[in-house]
Amino acid sequence: MKKQAIAFAVALTLGVSMFASSSSAEGVYSVKMSDTLWGISREYNLSVAELQKLNEIDSIWIYPDQDLNIEKAKKEDSTKDNHLIKAGDTLFKLASTYDVTVAELKEWNNLSSDLIYVGELLAIKASAAKPKTAVSTYKKPAATAAATTKSTSAPANASGKTYTMRATAYTAYCEGCSGITANGTDIRSNPGLKVIAVDPRVIPLGTKVWVEGYGEAIAADTGGAIKGNKIDVFIPSDGQARNWGVRTVTVKILN
Repeated sequence: MKKQAIAFAVALTLGVSMFASSSSAEGVYSVKMSDTLWGISREYNLSVAELQKLNEIDSIWIYPDQDLNIEKAKKEDSTKDNHLIKAGDTLFKLASTYDVTVAELKEWNNLSSDLIYVGELLAIKASAAKPKTAVSTYKKPAATAAATTKSTSAPANASGKTYTMRATAYTAYCEGCSGITANGTDIRSNPGLKVIAVDPRVIPLGTKVWVEGYGEAIAADTGGAIKGNKIDVFIPSDGQARNWGVRTVTVKILN
């Protein structure tokens, strides 16, 4: 499928189009294609962590037409028990600052990796720990639900070959995009699918993989710029794809 990789530098250009518009019902916002939790949180004077708590979701991913509760709840958590993440912050630095361990920060914030995002609230005390059993209110298509609810942690039985790869992100709505992948998958009709574009000489189409920070996916697409140890991960929202940027990730072959 013809598509457009979205580089990290473009993430700095988030503008008016990234922010939420009027909600579809009192206290409810219907997610648009280019929305991000960060943009919606700024529009409604909430933190990303508050939006996650209000909607019982434990990731930053949201989907078009998903309804989000934006009615601000009474804040029970003391702000002194949380840290607003700023540019340059790392789990290691914050652990040292607040005299806790990186493992504790990851446990209290349900983090499966060391990746944190500017603008989010990070629990720095056990008393502010986030719920561990959060469930998304987004209803995935029945045919793809099983493929999209898998953990972003590497499966215990992932015994295949491991690669270190450069990963960018793409959407189904870039200029010239058809929404149909190289193997015929319609990702516009199935935005919850986890799909990556690969160089078939490195990872054959149809291969099941695990991608660090993304989860289990299918190698179902290709791209002119995807050569060698490079992949493109499919993300339904343009804003979220911009937030992904360019990363170096571990890719494990599952079959």
